[in-house]
Amino acid sequence: MTSSRPLHSMAKHTCLLHQLLPLMLKDVPFDAKLAASTTHNPFAVESVSNVLKSIPRIFFNSPRSIGCQNGFRHRTPLKQRNLNKESFNIRNNLLLLGPAAYRDPHKVTLGLNKAIEFYHWVESFFGFDHTELTCREMAILFAKGNNTKGLWDFLKQMSTRPNSQLVTTSTVTCSIKVLGEQGLANEALATFYRMKQFYCKPDVYAYNVVINALCRVGNFNKARFLFEQMELPGFRCPPDVYTYTILISSYCKNSMQTGCKKAIRKRLWEANHLFRLMLFKGFIPDIVTYNCLIDGCCKTYRIERALELFDDMGKKGCVPNRVTYNSFIRYYSAVNEIDKAVEMMRRMQNMNHGVPTSSSYTPIIHALCEAGRVLEAKNFLIELVDGGSVPREYTYKLVCDAAGESSLLDDEIHRRIRNVYGKYANVSYHGVPTSSSYTPIIHALCEAGRVLEAKNFLIELVDGGSVPREYTYKLVCDAAGESSLLDDELHRRIRNGIANRFRQVAQVKPIMTRRMLL
Repeated sequence: MTSSRPLHSMAKHTCLLHQLLPLMLKDVPFDAKLAASTTHNPFAVESVSNVLKSIPRIFFNSPRSIGCQNGFRHRTPLKQRNLNKESFNIRNNLLLLGPAAYRDPHKVTLGLNKAIEFYHWVESFFGFDHTELTCREMAILFAKGNNTKGLWDFLKQMSTRPNSQLVTTSTVTCSIKVLGEQGLANEALATFYRMKQFYCKPDVYAYNVVINALCRVGNFNKARFLFEQMELPGFRCPPDVYTYTILISSYCKNSMQTGCKKAIRKRLWEANHLFRLMLFKGFIPDIVTYNCLIDGCCKTYRIERALELFDDMGKKGCVPNRVTYNSFIRYYSAVNEIDKAVEMMRRMQNMNHGVPTSSSYTPIIHALCEAGRVLEAKNFLIELVDGGSVPREYTYKLVCDAAGESSLLDDEIHRRIRNVYGKYANVSYHGVPTSSSYTPIIHALCEAGRVLEAKNFLIELVDGGSVPREYTYKLVCDAAGESSLLDDELHRRIRNGIANRFRQVAQVKPIMTRRMLL
């Protein structure tokens, strides 16, 4: 029988989190009075770590990102950020671009202040002994708040505590990684050079992290300097496979962004030179290294070199995957060698090297439509749908437009594709209308006195699986007056949907939950 203790512990930490975050949002001081209102000591290493992890989600994110799904892609800025210039623009109400434009500086400052106040509060009033985990979470919080001076002072203070191992190489490395993700490569490099002040010795992972941060913003000179330092004879941190892969991937990705043929040739030469140097030193490239180099060669139309690397993969025992084949499929589709692209996809299927998805079929279908081979494009679209994948809306529209009046796709295929795009059959392939699409129409109809049409659109919105905004629902009810245009079942569905949405938002906005005291 499964023990219920982990679930109980998780519920306890969640309850504690929902009590502390509203206090931080209200700027309630963490003092002796608040500590005296607590009947017992509820703080453990995991609970303190969870509180520190949740602060950036509440204080540092843009208001429009509250309630978004967890699996969003974080896109690192392509240029080094200038924090002094950003602060100057904020003070003088000037145009601000980049990640700082979507943050409230007052909330960020409040979050950092309350975090450090809470960090010392649990230690002073509850006798909590901080560990390397809580110290690391606090350092990451400083890095996410873009407060590098506060980060350095905090790490210096924690490292000078007697008989404690709070600041380790892993702690500083995680801070460097977060700074690199924030587009602060120079600050990440400065933190890397300060590791000796924190009584830490950098390892190969720390070097890889800072090299990756520098390559992301295009600072290849400093990244190459660190790499050459690692290559010195007898150096304590020699480069590994990941070091070479980071540089090769960055050279290949950054080559196409320059727009200069000379720079493209130079960076592709550097990538291939590092690859040969890697082989010369006895390292075995993995699938990521091959994929980066093959993709860079295909995008710069060096197909001979890409095929040479592809053959070398088989000799080295490195099995290609879908990413490898997709690079060739995109190249052959772009140069109008569609048969070779199809041959590559069939080879992937026959060798069981991967399952083709929408990213594999899309370039082939586009190339076939441009070449006028609409019937073959239709067959590949049907094969894509039968394989369980969803075609992109533009791809589906392209095939339908290329077919013209002759309906190549039967009604069953149309229905299956459109049902994936929406919950109802009358949606077109131009998009799926949601609450944001219906709301302005309903508002305009109510203002024009066309209440019956507004009611019909509201019913269509609810039948489509969306939930109307509370103001929109109230507007239709008020416009209808005493005449009840909506039946009781529809009223119940809308009110339940609004209540469920409120509960979901309350999970990520603790201030909206009921008032709780420690």
